[in-house]
Amino acid sequence: MKDQVIIITGAAMGLGLATAELLAKEGAKLVLVDYNENALKDAEQKLKEINPEVALLSVKADVSSEEQVKNYVDKTVEKFGRIDGLYNNAGIEGKQASIVDYDLDIFKKVIDINLMGVYYGLRYVIPVMQKQKFGRIVNVASVGGIRGVLNQMPYVASKHAVSGMTKNAALEYGKDGILTNAIAPGAILTPMVAEAFKQVNPEDPKAAEAQYASNNPTRALGDPKDVASVVGFLLSKANGYVSGQTIAIDGGESNMYGNAE
Repeated sequence: MKDQVIIITGAAMGLGLATAELLAKEGAKLVLVDYNENALKDAEQKLKEINPEVALLSVKADVSSEEQVKNYVDKTVEKFGRIDGLYNNAGIEGKQASIVDYDLDIFKKVIDINLMGVYYGLRYVIPVMQKQKFGRIVNVASVGGIRGVLNQMPYVASKHAVSGMTKNAALEYGKDGILTNAIAPGAILTPMVAEAFKQVNPEDPKAAEAQYASNNPTRALGDPKDVASVVGFLLSKANGYVSGQTIAIDGGESNMYGNAE
């Protein structure tokens, strides 16, 4: 990954930051995109501690805004001259509620960030990669993008859409040397997942966490580093032929039918 220019959205924490840490060690040039400016500064500091020579560009952006997405792409090209990889990671869960009771404003926000944010990234990064005849894209779907999840209708809808867009991008731009894949993380212990456990059991989130882990074939939750290693491969030149796939990173849980014993 040395000197490869990689954009990471939602880079300030969770899966985005874990991948940034991995790529910083590998010598990649990183563009960190996040809506939280203070968290971006903290992320920059962590990455410089890992690799004092790391080349960084941080851009505050809301990925649901087309103009702000276009801006982070333009700034990347202006600073580094190219884009080798895009990790379309930014996303939100929304809230947990039944289909008929779901708050429509929150529903639309989930769609705007999780679906349109990914689409805008593809829309503005792909033309840069076409000129180079090279590119690697990883979109973040979810196990909620390959099966249903109770009380999370907009999240599931948006993540299924990400998986579908990934397939189309792979079909349309493979001829340009652009490989596009998605990942489908399960319960990886990130701040967003921790917040979900608080919604499930506000009085004892750790109990909800333990209950969920007990149903996984591995009897454990995933670590962000487990995801980063897969994403790092998919973004690298070592990936020469994997495209159009949605890869589950969930300890095998998405293969289960019914409840684990």
